[in-house]
Amino acid sequence: MNGPQDLGGQMGFGPVAPEKNELLFHAEWEKRALGTTIAAGAMGAWNIDESRHARESLRPADYYSSTYYEIWIKALEVLLQRHGFVSAADLANGRAVDPAATPKRVLRAENVPTVLAKGSPCARPVETPARYKAGDRVRTRNINPTNHTRLPRYARGKQGVVEAVREGFVFPDSNAHGKGEAPQWVYTVVFDGSEIWGRDSDPTLSVSIDAWESYLEPA
Repeated sequence: MNGPQDLGGQMGFGPVAPEKNELLFHAEWEKRALGTTIAAGAMGAWNIDESRHARESLRPADYYSSTYYEIWIKALEVLLQRHGFVSAADLANGRAVDPAATPKRVLRAENVPTVLAKGSPCARPVETPARYKAGDRVRTRNINPTNHTRLPRYARGKQGVVEAVREGFVFPDSNAHGKGEAPQWVYTVVFDGSEIWGRDSDPTLSVSIDAWESYLEPA
C-alpha cells in the first residue's frame, strides 16, 4: 500500500535535521517500547513484515504526529489485538479484563542476548534461476497495491540498470499477510537522477534500490 512512511521525493516536510551524537533513546519509556515490541514479536504470532506493515498502515495524520517509538507502540497494539493477546477493553482499562491467547513461546530475560545476536536472517534459496543479470536494462512496475510492498512510490514505472544480483530473500509483500515466504531474487537497480526526479535534477545524481524480481520487467 502507499503508506505514510513512503516519503521519498515528497515535499512540505521541511529539511532533514540529523542530531549530532544522537542518543539511542530520548526518554526512558522508549527503552520499554523497544523491549516490549521485541518480546511480543518473539511470541511467534507474527513476522517482521507483518509488524512493519502494521506501522505503515497507521493513518497518515496519526503517523506524522507520532514519534518513532510511539509508532512502534501504536502498531504493537494493532498486532496484539489482531492475534488475540489483548482486547480493546484491556487497552481502555490499562489491564487485562478479557481472556487472552497463549503465546507459542516466551522470550525470557536470560535468553535475550543470544536471541538478539542470532537475529532473523531472511535470505532463502530460490528454485528458479535469476531472470536478470548485471547490466540488464529493466523497468519497475507501476503498481499501487492495497497490500504491503517494499517498492517505493518514487521508483515505480522507472527505467534503470541492474547493478548487481543479490541472494534470494523472503518476499515481504506475501509474508506480511500470512501467505508464505515466497522467496525471490533481489537485484540492486540504479537509476539516473533525471529518470527519478525529472530533467531539472542534479545531473550527477543517481539512485539505487534493492528490488524483488516481481517488481521488475525488461525495459
